[in-house]
Amino acid sequence: MGTSWLKTFSLMIVMSALVVGTAGAIGAATGGVVPLLVVGLALALVMNFVAYWFSDKLALAMSGAKQVSEKDEPRLHRMVEDVAQRANLPKPKVCVIANDSANAFATGRNPRHAVVAVTTGIQRILSEQELRGVIAHEIAHIKNRDMLTMSVVAVMAAVITFLGSMAMWGMLLGGGRRDRDGGMAGIIGLVALLVVWLIMPLAASLVRFAISRTREYAADSVGARIIRDPLSLAGALEKLESSVRARPMRAAASTEAMAHMYIVNPLPVAGPQAAHEGGSQFVSLFSTHPPIGDRVRRLRDMAMRGQTV
Repeated sequence: MGTSWLKTFSLMIVMSALVVGTAGAIGAATGGVVPLLVVGLALALVMNFVAYWFSDKLALAMSGAKQVSEKDEPRLHRMVEDVAQRANLPKPKVCVIANDSANAFATGRNPRHAVVAVTTGIQRILSEQELRGVIAHEIAHIKNRDMLTMSVVAVMAAVITFLGSMAMWGMLLGGGRRDRDGGMAGIIGLVALLVVWLIMPLAASLVRFAISRTREYAADSVGARIIRDPLSLAGALEKLESSVRARPMRAAASTEAMAHMYIVNPLPVAGPQAAHEGGSQFVSLFSTHPPIGDRVRRLRDMAMRGQTV
């Protein structure tokens, strides 16, 4: 198991502990959590199973990506096929997004139902080797089954958020019981519910973002090894950072929902955050993507150390 997977596994243990802690806090405050937990788990599982099973169709519809034939995009098809073969994976479907903002993503519930999508903008600004690096990064996500990992994490985060909201609504609508309890026990219960409602979902989001950043680092590393060329991916990331700053995707609900799937954050970044320089440590905690500067440095270190096999 690689270092990235050890970190991901550790973070998922933390997420699991948050689920258990949330259930325990509600149980201590209300005297029983089983019905809430069952309902929350059922809803989260159904929602995320649908999102996972139909991930390719949902992502294509939300991004406006269209599948292209080999006749339409021969160069792109050749690149995807070659990189997939190097990764010992079936060739994914190839899609193009008519958008001047330079970006790309991959999706699909498994390698046999995978999609690689690139924007028209990314094809204009990257050299052939740089575009191969981006495709290798996306195919690495498929190889690592990151869609499954993030779906499991999403289930746990959804359960925590749902339980917290239901507990607070239960307290507000059933205030009579809380009034009867009174005393220190009632105060402790109220504090526990506030923690569940406010703190636990925030903690779950932070863990979820951390796992997402870890999977991005892993996709960079695996993608660079697939094509044995970390510098091309590093160069692509630098160009993408500049391009997205100058021409971000239009902020919309669909773009925001999919932002974590793109190779770089497609949305405009407000404030003084400078991804290439690492940005604010606090701000980075709430980012689904690692700072571009850190990713580029890691890739260049790989090249210097000859870590491409």
